[in-house]
Amino acid sequence: MKWKFKPYDPGAVQDLERSCQVSPLLAQLLWRRGIIEPDSIRRFLHAKLVDLRAPELLPGIDAAAQRILLAIEKQEQIVIYGDYDADGMTATAIMYRCLKHLNAQVSYHLPNRIDEGYGLHSEAMEKLAARGKQVVVTVDCGIASPGPARRAKELGLSLIVTDHHRYGDELPVAEALVHPALPGSDYPFPGLCGAGVAFKLAWALCQRHTGQAKVTKRLRDFLMEAVGLAAIGTVADVVPLIDENRVIVRNGLKTLKTHARDGLQSLMKLAKLDDKKELCAEDIAFSLAPRLNAAGRLGQAQLGVELLVTEDPQRASALADYLQELNENRNKLERSIHLSATKQLKEVHDIEADSGFVLASPNWHPGVIGIVAGKLAEKYHRPVVMIALDKLGIRPGIGSARSPNGVNLHLAIQQCQDLIISGGGHAAAAGLKIEEPNVGAFRAAFLDAVDIQSSVANHEAELEIEIEAALGQLDFALVAQMEKLSPFGQENPRPLFYASQVQFTDLKLLGASGKHMAMQVTQFGAQMRAVAFGNAEEWLPALGAINDPLDIVFRPVINEFRGYRNVELQLVDWKICDERARNYQRVDQAHSGKNELPTYQVPVASNALRRDA
Repeated sequence: MKWKFKPYDPGAVQDLERSCQVSPLLAQLLWRRGIIEPDSIRRFLHAKLVDLRAPELLPGIDAAAQRILLAIEKQEQIVIYGDYDADGMTATAIMYRCLKHLNAQVSYHLPNRIDEGYGLHSEAMEKLAARGKQVVVTVDCGIASPGPARRAKELGLSLIVTDHHRYGDELPVAEALVHPALPGSDYPFPGLCGAGVAFKLAWALCQRHTGQAKVTKRLRDFLMEAVGLAAIGTVADVVPLIDENRVIVRNGLKTLKTHARDGLQSLMKLAKLDDKKELCAEDIAFSLAPRLNAAGRLGQAQLGVELLVTEDPQRASALADYLQELNENRNKLERSIHLSATKQLKEVHDIEADSGFVLASPNWHPGVIGIVAGKLAEKYHRPVVMIALDKLGIRPGIGSARSPNGVNLHLAIQQCQDLIISGGGHAAAAGLKIEEPNVGAFRAAFLDAVDIQSSVANHEAELEIEIEAALGQLDFALVAQMEKLSPFGQENPRPLFYASQVQFTDLKLLGASGKHMAMQVTQFGAQMRAVAFGNAEEWLPALGAINDPLDIVFRPVINEFRGYRNVELQLVDWKICDERARNYQRVDQAHSGKNELPTYQVPVASNALRRDA
């Protein structure tokens, strides 16, 4: 793995520190992330709800709100049609709860991930029409489904599409299209997720129902609840945590503590988040979202939405317990599939030479392969397609693809369209359906398509290091300063730190899975606890055999356990310390009395070595 040190201009950073009245650490991090204008810094650091753009600015929202309010007035039967992932579930819950507050006749429907797959389906439109539904409001889907939209119109259904995904050459025919990046629109932030779009529409509906911008207390309390749901969808869908998404997540993390309904409260208790003073984006990413996604992955997304909207405390508790069980089952399936896929990868691919991997098996669950594809793509830093074949050979195989290195999966899969039934998605994540006899030919064609993009592909993962620090500097106050950049996630990652001449002791496994490890790290007399997630099998024996000092890359975090808070390190990578990089000279900064981070000067030869390591 390549270590890349981000550039640093001490003079410009000091100017930023003085002009914006921020600490030296924050000035460095903001400058390195390109946030340098005073107004941009204010909005980034404070990220208040008032910084959200007015909902009526979102393309299509006026037409959607008018049609929905008319449906409520006429007491038409409305159905919210969502997606089966955490973003789709939270978006569905937001719209359902909103329309319930406005006294609508409303229900919800989510397709089965295994039997139906993503998006609108003509068969579903026919079933909904047969059940007497009159208005269909999609959330987190529909923009790429012109065929089912035409069928809905033929059936007399009024269709309102709200989505954020990539659209094709043909837009669906609907009474309203709500999308942050519609052709011809000038909305300044196209990065909202499905739940973010649903929140904006719910906000507009509440304002119009009230007749003014300031809504009633009951609707305001609902919107606070909806911000928390939108935060879950935003983090779970891995959209950029900048601009409006940052505002939603930063404030949603607070309202999850104050406005969460019984179902979410029960789920947070099972995830051991109920006693935390403050939630962070990682709590959603690694605790709440996987539990919701487990329901969708195993074909029971309806229960995930029910957990989010139920008003029965006993039902909420039972559903939380069931989702916990589903998540444990998903974990077991994931470990089994990961072992099988790793074995197959070594058998059918040249790991060193192939630019991507295509794997297939009838023994893999289609709802879990995406997780494993992502982990293999991250490990080998190449695009990975995993295909769950039908055991009976009757149905087509279902594939999930992930790309970590700049290869555009959507483009690569489209170049193989003559070998698949259907396929598409985003640049970094995509899906497909394929007949089993075509898998071999698809593997060859996909690798050729990836090779065409070889100029943008990077087969070696890079770590962008922002701060060099001694362990003795990493006190609670300094890490608390860094946390002002949170919530961390896509396009706003938790900062990576570098330290040299570190010794490791007391290595041990962490948790029951055997995948994680803990250790003590020591440098210049300062000792701290460090943890490494997911690397124990490879790292534990390797580190146990090394007595030399190490260079490490890590993320400092504030760990909270049983009411106590302390700083610990999340180890990301390590290398044996190079002799030429050991001659450090401390340079004291002239910022006495401030929370600051002294830097280290490195001789020219070793500096060049470190930057290209």
